[in-house]
Amino acid sequence: MKLFLITVKSVSHSSSPVQTVIMTAMMHLLLLILLGIAAGTDLEEKKGPFENTVLEVLEGTPVPFAIYQFQVGDPDVNSFRLSGEGKDDVRMSKDGWLYLENPLDWSREDNYIIKVEALANDKVVDGPIYVTINVLDVNNNAPFFNQSSYAAMVRENSPAGVPFTRVFALDRDDPTTPNADLRYSLVSQIPNMNHVPLFQIDPNTGEISTTEEGEHEARQSPGKDPDYTLIVRVQDLAGASETALTGNTRVHIVVQENLWVSPGPIHVVENWKTSYPQVIAKVQSNEPNAVYSIVQKERQLKFPFMITENGEIMLTEELDREDKDMYTLVVFAKDNHDKEVDPPMEIYVVVDDVNDNEPKCEEEESVFEVQEDEPSGSLVGQLLVHDDDKEGTLNSQLSYEIMFQFPATENTFLIDGTNGKIQALRSLRRKEQPTYSLDVRVSDSDFSTICKVVIKVIDVNNEMPLFEMTDYGSYTLAEDTPVGHTVLTINATDADDPDSGSSIIEFHISAGDDDKVFTVETDGKGIGHVVIAKPLDFESSTIYKLKIDARNPEPLMKGLEYGSESTAYVSVFITDIDEVPEFSLDVLDATVPENTTKGSVLLTVDAKDPEGKEIGFKLEGDSKDWLEIDADTGEIKTKQKLDREILESFEVTVTAFEKGEMSAERVVHVRLLDVNDNYPRLVETQGFICVGKPKPVVIKAVDPDSDPYSQPFTFALATNNNKKSPNWNLRQIDGTLTL
Repeated sequence: MKLFLITVKSVSHSSSPVQTVIMTAMMHLLLLILLGIAAGTDLEEKKGPFENTVLEVLEGTPVPFAIYQFQVGDPDVNSFRLSGEGKDDVRMSKDGWLYLENPLDWSREDNYIIKVEALANDKVVDGPIYVTINVLDVNNNAPFFNQSSYAAMVRENSPAGVPFTRVFALDRDDPTTPNADLRYSLVSQIPNMNHVPLFQIDPNTGEISTTEEGEHEARQSPGKDPDYTLIVRVQDLAGASETALTGNTRVHIVVQENLWVSPGPIHVVENWKTSYPQVIAKVQSNEPNAVYSIVQKERQLKFPFMITENGEIMLTEELDREDKDMYTLVVFAKDNHDKEVDPPMEIYVVVDDVNDNEPKCEEEESVFEVQEDEPSGSLVGQLLVHDDDKEGTLNSQLSYEIMFQFPATENTFLIDGTNGKIQALRSLRRKEQPTYSLDVRVSDSDFSTICKVVIKVIDVNNEMPLFEMTDYGSYTLAEDTPVGHTVLTINATDADDPDSGSSIIEFHISAGDDDKVFTVETDGKGIGHVVIAKPLDFESSTIYKLKIDARNPEPLMKGLEYGSESTAYVSVFITDIDEVPEFSLDVLDATVPENTTKGSVLLTVDAKDPEGKEIGFKLEGDSKDWLEIDADTGEIKTKQKLDREILESFEVTVTAFEKGEMSAERVVHVRLLDVNDNYPRLVETQGFICVGKPKPVVIKAVDPDSDPYSQPFTFALATNNNKKSPNWNLRQIDGTLTL
């Protein structure tokens, strides 16, 4: 749609009649142009019947502006009458165009309801109808702050992110639209010498707080008021558009000295000999009349602290660092209504160490072992001693010294004076001296103690176990020899010290028995029993050539290796025995319908002989002579009709036998399934009724079949053509009885 701008100057009262006529004509021309534009093809949607209608118009729309054309069916309509809200701001032409004569303002009124009547020669011929005009907001109002400037106070060291003041802005645009969606931001901070923002603003709420840098850097500036000035901006359209409208204000911030400062950490020497209670620190609230209280952060019973009315923190008794090396105190400052005037303050009290503990040996007697023939300088062990004084100080720094040795031989042991490690100064021989006793003095700067040390010289594994014979010959076992049977006993000796691990002998089958059929049981003293660990099976293996090694759990001395004297051999032959046939299944079941035809295979029994002999089968226990078995294949077939009503389930025995004397048996469980192969029959075939005194006769029926092939029954009288009997009647009692 094209827009036309027509300027019409007002006619003064002194205008001539000609001028008035000209101006009137121009106004009519303007209306004709307006209606001509509205009649364009792109405004067809602005036309409609003369009925109640809701229309929308943007506020501030230039006038005149065609809103909507009402099409009246009556051709005699030549004018319209408007009344109600907004009638002075809109007009209606003779051809039904409703047009805007004065611009609308959403902030003044956001909707109008106009009553419209269609007239013919000043007579109402249609209507009234009601036209609702909703005024749509446009972003034509800039946001503004409720104050041209703000003043605020913040204390030094105020925690970052905790608001201490707030700015607030308004917008006269529609609050339900983005036109009034406001965002706050900081434009500048004065002074800002290090170009580090000390303050921040919440973009949604306008709340101002210190940044992490501001928590530590915002300081009181003596002689200056205010200390800082912030330029704050507010934008509508959520601040996300280049066309957003803005407003600005200033926030003057004064930084006040924060008297509420922790005096910690406070250092107190343990076992402080003084009069108690003793002042160790003082706190001061920013509120002159604050009421102080103090608690311990940790949940512990002992709390040797108190606080006075003027904020002095008092220690009430001696402290012991070994009992507790630090306390965390929490101090509160509240008003007379128990409301906090300053945030809770944590104060750390550190208990300083003094040398009040002597060294303590970890063990009443420390025992170490060292192998004989170890080279000079070999480590024997480290003596463990602890001191409860503070670690890393001279109070707990220990020194070690050997004061006594038994037997007293020179150049035998050395102890490191700083860490307690004991070394052998020469090779030791167990035969010369099996044990040594030492007294070691351990000292800190003020105290010392004696620790007892025993050093045992243990035998080195320099002897190998030797078998009494390396070939134990051969043994023959029947394959049914039971598990646990001892095949033979073997023997080996070791010349190492019998009281050491070097002389213990263990036996291992290292070859000839991949399936672990045999094992060697021993008590470590050189006697071994070769026993059967798993059942023997001639068919799996007929001979075992066992290689048995004798070994020590302790490693051999460096340079030694086990030789052939530490290995023995034995052969075990397995003889076959005639074993019974083996069935493939332990449980044999067959479930078949009772009407199975003669010659049907119910089940095939499978069995094999461990020695591979030919197997035959036979069947026993068939009291009804219903079944037969194929002696070669094991197929069990029916040879007569089966009848569940005679026998519902039964068992037969199948025997698998060699062509010899060995045999095995299995029980076959047979269960017959019912089929409907029996007619129902009457229990009694005749009954008597006395005509003079007739009494009901109970008729009962039975069927050998089981449910669902038996009851319930239906009963009927046998009559010609299945017609109802004129003289007799049947009444059902249940599925088996009738009257």
